[in-house]
Amino acid sequence: MLYAIISEDVVNSLEKRKPVRPDHIARLQALADQGRLILAGPHPKIDNENPGDAGFSGSLIVAEFNSLADAEHWASLDPYVAAGVYEKVIVKPFKKVLP
Repeated sequence: MLYAIISEDVVNSLEKRKPVRPDHIARLQALADQGRLILAGPHPKIDNENPGDAGFSGSLIVAEFNSLADAEHWASLDPYVAAGVYEKVIVKPFKKVLP
């Protein structure tokens, strides 16, 4: 089943994001290589794909896991969690309708 992992950043998270981004991306790439990643990306703090120093307010990942518990466990091991980038992480079942 698909799950949405919705994360909210702490204030001024950009400097915390930068050093662990490669590890964060590597975990997402592993999901993609397994055919389990539907989409992933950050929420820019401003209305711009490249927010520069404004940074990001959080992230969204939609991926396939065997259960909610598996998705929650995977999310809890994210390098951004360990680095204190995320203030809050919500994991919910997700039903893709379109496209």
